[in-house]
Formats: sequence, C-alpha cells, structure tokens
Amino acid sequence: MTKKILQGLLGILLLSGCASTPPTQFYVLEPVSRPAESSAHLEKRLIGIGPVAIPALLERKQMVTRTENNGVQIAEFHQWAAPLKDNIAQVISYNLSTLQPDDIIRSYPWAAFGVVEYRVVIDIQRFDSQPGQSVNLEARWAIMNEKNHKILANGHSRIKHPLADASYAGAVKALSNLLAEFSRELSQALNQTKPL
Repeated sequence: MTKKILQGLLGILLLSGCASTPPTQFYVLEPVSRPAESSAHLEKRLIGIGPVAIPALLERKQMVTRTENNGVQIAEFHQWAAPLKDNIAQVISYNLSTLQPDDIIRSYPWAAFGVVEYRVVIDIQRFDSQPGQSVNLEARWAIMNEKNHKILANGHSRIKHPLADASYAGAVKALSNLLAEFSRELSQALNQTKPL
C-alpha cells in the first residue's frame, strides 16, 4: 500500500512539474521603413539582396542576448519563428523595396526571378540586445556589379540604440528599427552608385 501511495505522489509531482513549464513565445522581425520619394532613374534597376551572413552564435532558433562580463543568455522559451538569417534578408529587402520604389529588389536566392544587375552582400557581425541597455547592429556590406563582380561601393555600419524595455518583444521591435536604419544606409549607397 505504501509503495502505491509513493508512486502516486511521485506521479503528481511529475505532472505538476510539467504543468509549470512556460509556453514558448515566437518572434519575427518586421519591416518599418517609410516610403521614399520617386527618384530620377530612367529605368528600374534589378538589385539582389544577399547572401546575408550572421554569426554562428545567432544561427539558432532561441533568442540570444548579451549579459555582463562577455556572457550570453540563450532563451529556451523565446524563439525566432523563422531562421534569423532569412528573416533579416526579407526585412532588408522589403525595406529597400519601400525606400527604392524605382528599383526591383529581390532576396537571395533570386534565380526564380532571373538575373540581377547589382548584388548587395551583407556580413552581419553583431545583431543583439543587452536587456535594459542597448540593441546593437554591426555589419560590413558591399554593392557589386553582378556581371563582372566588381565592387562599386562598400561600408562598415555600426548602429547602437538605447533599450529601456527589457522584454523580448521590446528587443525584437528595437532590432527591427536597427534594420530600418541600416536599410536607409544601404539605400543612400545604392542611390550614389552610378548606373551600369
């Protein structure tokens, strides 16, 4: 009899432990760039965005935040709804489509849409948040002539914004804003690139 009672109590404890596990929250980055005025391009340029590279640390479904003393925290119950690298490329492409209304913007791989004239290659070296402190984006990028692979422009962007909201949802919104600012930098560089 005592053995059955102990087994029953153990079962109740196991069930109560499972019931206390919080549900997993999923997040996506959103485009936030505002439309630009139509420019003086005589014909639409075909611009490909990608590939986009991100640090190996971020190539996971769990969200990663920075902590003190060069530490990181990997949030098991706060995850990206899609691969982060793909989501970043889609958001930048959408933002640039809004900012460059006279151009045709395609995300990598664009083979289904034919060839492109320009390629914007992006190597993101930092894309993270420090809850209650800041969000950070650091990236190297290059605009290339797709036909001869000549680099027409390149740069190194560093963007940091304060982050008062310590929630994961607040961090995702702030990271989306970083991508919008980064997209504006890329848009300016594209506008200064001479036609092929």
